[in-house]
Amino acid sequence: MNTIAESPDEIQMLRAEKASVIKVAVVEDSDTLRRNLERWLNRTAGFKCVGTCANGAAALKQVPDWEADVVLMDIQMPGMSGVECARQLKRLLPKLQIMMLTVYEDTETIFNALRAGASGYLLKRSALPAVGDAIQELRRGGAPMTSEIARKVVEAFQEQTAAAVKSAEETLTIREQEILGLLTEGLSNKEIAARLDISPWTVKIHLGHIFEKLHVRCRVEAVRSYMKQSGGPAPAAKSSN
Repeated sequence: MNTIAESPDEIQMLRAEKASVIKVAVVEDSDTLRRNLERWLNRTAGFKCVGTCANGAAALKQVPDWEADVVLMDIQMPGMSGVECARQLKRLLPKLQIMMLTVYEDTETIFNALRAGASGYLLKRSALPAVGDAIQELRRGGAPMTSEIARKVVEAFQEQTAAAVKSAEETLTIREQEILGLLTEGLSNKEIAARLDISPWTVKIHLGHIFEKLHVRCRVEAVRSYMKQSGGPAPAAKSSN
């Protein structure tokens, strides 16, 4: 039978199409979910399931041979947890992208997974098309998360930031607290110096210490940091040295 040889352009196009397919491995102990994910990936354009595992130990042995781009990782599995499996896989394959697919949405589990090297975090109740969108976003350099998870991450970050600011404010000296109080009144360095009977240069030095302790870059940020944490104006500065 006669065949027509593929042209260089056709060969290049086929190679581009092959390269655009995202190779996905699935690590999931639920037989039903594992099969559903594998079937959906292989039936959806742009994806290919290169292999599945039912536990972390098997994943460590098999995933490195599959040349996967992305791993969908369960957390609660017999033996090794998905978090520990993710940590070890990232050591073996630093460029591998891991997305947790789990029912766990507590803050500690989320952060443990992210610290282990996961770049995305979805809940299992996510629809399969949403999982596909998240995989594509992950490959584009994003960090896809279910909206509830993203909200928890933001809230946890805000709480940590507020705690850090409060801790920093508690380390301010009495003089620094006085200067911070005068900053909230909008006084200039010269006016603060006159109010406290010190030199403008001394005020500048104290401001540098305040900025460093509060992790801010300017007077406005220092005042905003205090106001956000305290909910009111700084205490009135004393006139004594």
